[in-house]
Amino acid sequence: MPRDELRELEAKRRKALWMLANITPGDSKAFDALSILDDLELQERKDSPHTDKVLELNRVQDCVTVQHYHSGIDIILEQTIPQPWRERFHQASIGSTRLVDGPYASDWDKFLDGWDAEMRHLEQHRLARCKLGTD
Repeated sequence: MPRDELRELEAKRRKALWMLANITPGDSKAFDALSILDDLELQERKDSPHTDKVLELNRVQDCVTVQHYHSGIDIILEQTIPQPWRERFHQASIGSTRLVDGPYASDWDKFLDGWDAEMRHLEQHRLARCKLGTD
């Protein structure tokens, strides 16, 4: 997928996940965000029909190189983050501070934990939608 297209897709995903964050599963206010996320997943499957799944979260974490910076802070080497995870991290980190050589490793860890929580919350919304019969 071209870089600009990936950036746009992940920006939409991030906005929809943030919209969903403060909505209780089963609340009708979640409809728009869920629709956006469903459409993005369908688009991904259509664009990459031979790809079963994006690299799993725990495998992504194993790919990323952490470097101990001379000031005592750990950073990550962004080029070691596989796509689409690099763009997902970038979208979630807009406005965050970082060093010139790379983002803080603690921000990467926070992103991974947050992503896991967001996916569990999304799944709760989808289950609630199925129970309501609107899926």
